[in-house]
Amino acid sequence: MDLLLNIPLLSSLIAIFFAQFVKVPIQFIATREWNWSLVTSTGGMPSSHSAAVTALSTSVALEHGLNSSLFAISAIFAIITMFDATGVRRHAGEQATVLNQLVLDFNRFVEEAKVWPQKAEHDKQKKLKELLGHQPIEVFFGGLSGILLSLFIYYIFVF
Repeated sequence: MDLLLNIPLLSSLIAIFFAQFVKVPIQFIATREWNWSLVTSTGGMPSSHSAAVTALSTSVALEHGLNSSLFAISAIFAIITMFDATGVRRHAGEQATVLNQLVLDFNRFVEEAKVWPQKAEHDKQKKLKELLGHQPIEVFFGGLSGILLSLFIYYIFVF
């Protein structure tokens, strides 16, 4: 039962679920289409990775103080995670977009040149995941939601 009283863990998990779930209505507002697969996908607004690591750091700061070694570890972990989300993972997603276009172009060429139309559709397309990383604004709002959620959870359970 002590696990259920671990505020940093609880805050981080709730932040992940919140950020993943809220992607669906945000996407609906932007496109007028419900896409429930966003609940389990990477990328998008807000960043669940950023929400999780900022919730963790905020909760650790509240429980152990800003001068604790645990806060230092969680803060550096958060910075690296958020930097990675806007850097390496985002660029990998952009490369996936280009590669997917190349695959489509190649498939179109093969279709015209050979017996491509006789193959099953799922054999023709093997798409790479394009929505891997985040725009800086997505990371910002993921981080903000993590901080606010952990403050809320901390005050519910501690006070």
